[in-house]
Amino acid sequence: MEQLAQHMANAVILGSSYAILGIGLTLIFGIMRVVNFTHGEVYALGGYSAYVVSSVLGLNFFLTLPMSILVGAVMGAAIEFVLLRRIRTSDIDTGMLVMIGAGIIILNTIQLIWGGVAKSVHTPFSDVPVTFGPVSVSSLRLFVLVAASVLIVATYVLINETKLGKAMRATFQDTDAAALMGVNIGAIHTATFAIGSSLAAAAGALLGPVFLVTPSMGNMAALKAFAIVILGGLGSIPGATIGGFILAFSEELGAGYVSSGYRDAMGFLIIIAVLLVKPTGLFARSERVG
Repeated sequence: MEQLAQHMANAVILGSSYAILGIGLTLIFGIMRVVNFTHGEVYALGGYSAYVVSSVLGLNFFLTLPMSILVGAVMGAAIEFVLLRRIRTSDIDTGMLVMIGAGIIILNTIQLIWGGVAKSVHTPFSDVPVTFGPVSVSSLRLFVLVAASVLIVATYVLINETKLGKAMRATFQDTDAAALMGVNIGAIHTATFAIGSSLAAAAGALLGPVFLVTPSMGNMAALKAFAIVILGGLGSIPGATIGGFILAFSEELGAGYVSSGYRDAMGFLIIIAVLLVKPTGLFARSERVG
């Protein structure tokens, strides 16, 4: 039971980061109908932003998250404004090719600037774990859980309680009707891509210090983000949140009770099993993002 409790605690912490990764991707797809193949690279960029702020510049570690969010938002807005806006009326194949190309450019730029050697992010947290009964959790992982939870709640409030969120949901429901009602569709698309990319960068900034920062760290993260979105249902933020936790629990329990070598495979097996029963995902919604 003690081992199970430890695995469950680890899964909750990891799942919170997976959730914000999935929410960012489902926002972009749900509103813009764009398959964002740069999501993993922006995730890696968030990790490197944390590395630069904390380890290179020596600034306060707690600045890493807001700075990474800012970098992700600027990158997302630039991608939408420079690339996607020009091909908005093109077919989905054109958009996919453009996004794949953008992802390759970002990845190679990261390798050019920081090289291929893994980097570690300096943190002020003690190596001594915090103990809750049979469960031991590092202070850094507790920070990741709290920060990710705040971001999840903030995203829900943004989408459901703000004027921008209402405009985003209106655009998701009916783009033409939203435009007739005065919604600036171009601005909403830019804001959506910026917010989605900022969440990806935030996930990289949170998990980068826990593991290591590498140029290829976004490869598996992108696969997991797509799996989470498909599992939860395209366009559903609650689905992406719950899907992130389902993936984390299946990975953690699979690594603990089957084999750590099958950690990633166990998560995808669970997703395949769920989709065989409900191909549209657990919480697919056709009427709104939220």
